[in-house]
Amino acid sequence: MRAVVQRVSRARVTVNGAAMGEIGAGLVILLGIGRDDTSAVAMSMASKIAHLRIFEDDQRKMNCSLLDVSGSALVVSQFTLYGDARGQRRPSFIAAASPEKARELYEDFSEALRQLGVIVATGVFQAMMSVELVNEGPVTILLDSDKAF
Repeated sequence: MRAVVQRVSRARVTVNGAAMGEIGAGLVILLGIGRDDTSAVAMSMASKIAHLRIFEDDQRKMNCSLLDVSGSALVVSQFTLYGDARGQRRPSFIAAASPEKARELYEDFSEALRQLGVIVATGVFQAMMSVELVNEGPVTILLDSDKAF
């Protein structure tokens, strides 16, 4: 599982001009599901992100988590995070999970965040979406469950 995590002051996702998910301060999580991912991986990644200390404390140091600041999360499915363009110009997505498996684990991930107490908004799985956000910092973190980076 791969995630691009961005600290935001606000964000929203639209489909055909209609807002589908919207948050204030918190995190935008672009989530890619790999072929070998499981529900356990989804739960672990959700916990990692909810507890990731990337929000500022009173001394302006990144010591607070999403849970500490009572922030929200906008979770957007993005299979292109598994695009492999090494040695070619057109990415291969062979490492991405099938749509059926990806939908299930995307929902597991979002539910795991909710179970931790995070207010979660989502995009629309497999839809062409537009994501608007204001990245604060800017802070952007890349995570990979296989620790590839």
